[in-house]
Amino acid sequence: MEQLILSEKIQIERKQFFFDLKENPRGRFLRITEDVGGRRDTIIIPSTGLDQFVETLSKAAKAEQDLIESA
Repeated sequence: MEQLILSEKIQIERKQFFFDLKENPRGRFLRITEDVGGRRDTIIIPSTGLDQFVETLSKAAKAEQDLIESA
């Protein structure tokens, strides 16, 4: 059985993203669900990889910001 620890929802353009931090007998994980017009896709990141995941997202955000600033 899964226990919900944290749930957040954000909307970007016409997409909704759901971030659910959960725990089950196998451990904690982050489930990210994208909803576009009722179609949903989900990825699951084990809690052991969250720091690496956030670091990679930060690098992508910085690269995008650098491109905006250089334009």
